[in-house]
Amino acid sequence: MKVTLDRVGNLRGYYPGETAGAPTFVLGSHLDTVPNAGAFDGVLGVAIGISLVQLLGGRRLPYALEIVGFSEEEGIRFGIPFIGSLGWLGELPARVLEAKDKAGISVRETIQRFRHGVDGEAPNEPSRRAGFLEFHIEQGPVLDTLGLPVAPVTAIAGQTRASVTFRGSANHAGTTPMHLRKDAAAAIAEWILAVEGIARSVEGLVATVGALEVLPGASNVIAGECRATLDVRHADDSVRNMAAQKLLERAEKIAGARRLTVEHWTRMNQRAVPMDACLLSTVEKAFLAVGLEPHRTVSGAGHDAMIIAEHMPAAMVFVRSPGGISHHPAETVLVEDIEMALRVGLTFLDQLIVEELR
Repeated sequence: MKVTLDRVGNLRGYYPGETAGAPTFVLGSHLDTVPNAGAFDGVLGVAIGISLVQLLGGRRLPYALEIVGFSEEEGIRFGIPFIGSLGWLGELPARVLEAKDKAGISVRETIQRFRHGVDGEAPNEPSRRAGFLEFHIEQGPVLDTLGLPVAPVTAIAGQTRASVTFRGSANHAGTTPMHLRKDAAAAIAEWILAVEGIARSVEGLVATVGALEVLPGASNVIAGECRATLDVRHADDSVRNMAAQKLLERAEKIAGARRLTVEHWTRMNQRAVPMDACLLSTVEKAFLAVGLEPHRTVSGAGHDAMIIAEHMPAAMVFVRSPGGISHHPAETVLVEDIEMALRVGLTFLDQLIVEELR
């Protein structure tokens, strides 16, 4: 492959097709990770792409291949994810370029230092790219529970993130009778159980209260204020939006019954991203060709594929995460699962007809 680095540090390998000017199909994932993480999140998909080219043994396909290792997906340094894939697509808006890290260095400055300026660079020619396939560890326990090595992904779930604050009255823990209290901690505890109960009652819905702050936070003081985060995800945006609304309404009812006030505001409302039907069909045919039943699954986490799907047909294949562990040093994969992923990938490449993609 011809290997290059682009302006945002994406590592890209180009493998020509049978004829000059053939459309390009892309395989890849991201190279960065989170602090104290494992070795496979993102990087595995890049390694699989490189391995598939190696397995071709010099054989050319009716289309060219691009293997890309995105420099940034997690959003750790600048607080904005997908800088690598956005830059690869040629879509870095001002809000991204002006974002700064803890040292006050902006994305724009970082790009200028790395590639000596962003102005006048050749376009990435996304119009010549026919589609994108991302292999990625599942980062969850579903495949491991089912005993499956790999699975096709039908959609990346939409996300609603909100902040919720209950306000009551802080008072002495020893002198205030129970019936006269306005305990924000008790209210938020009741709400958290309601969040869990509602999420359990809707298939495919997950809802999480992941961060809590109790004020004033002393053992002998009734909590006067409690702040929390809410994370709601589902592959169907209508289901997710209705659930999020119901959960926030429940917070209001709990606060009213306890003579407290509650405030909530939505910080993110990201729509679900379905994978391309034509690519998904080709992926599933590859599964069947190697003797695997394609068990369709939904990704609850965000991936580069969701950004790329806005511009070209995109698909994903999950590889089992033993124990469902990810974003942790214990994250691992099984050699036999990687072998199966490569078999699926090679069969997919042989069956792919890029002209059929929309």
